[in-house]
Amino acid sequence: MQHNSTIMPYFLQTAPFVVPTTDNKLIEEHAGLATTGQKEVSIAHMVAPPHWGEPFQTPEFDEYTLVSRGQKMVEADGEKIIVEAGQSILIKAGTRVRYSNPFDAECEYWSICLPAFSMQTVNREA
Repeated sequence: MQHNSTIMPYFLQTAPFVVPTTDNKLIEEHAGLATTGQKEVSIAHMVAPPHWGEPFQTPEFDEYTLVSRGQKMVEADGEKIIVEAGQSILIKAGTRVRYSNPFDAECEYWSICLPAFSMQTVNREA
């Protein structure tokens, strides 16, 4: 459903799009290409299981991550950063980055991408 500000001054998201995954990671997109058709921004709630990880990528978008529970590891340009509950991190577009949860507990977090996340602009490595 696309928000049209000439009709309503708000859009209440009550049914985020659950992105199908094969790695037991929960991804609920509240705004973005899959849910609202927005190209400018995507907002997603995620829960990464213990010992989860994804390949390195060099996205064409800025990505803000706010961890609400647990810890998440971010490997950016050769540096390993642990982001803990209550902390956030910004990874700028063009940064080679890998996100993972090498810990024994789930990691719950929110991701905001500017412009919106897309498989065509995330540039994941094989």
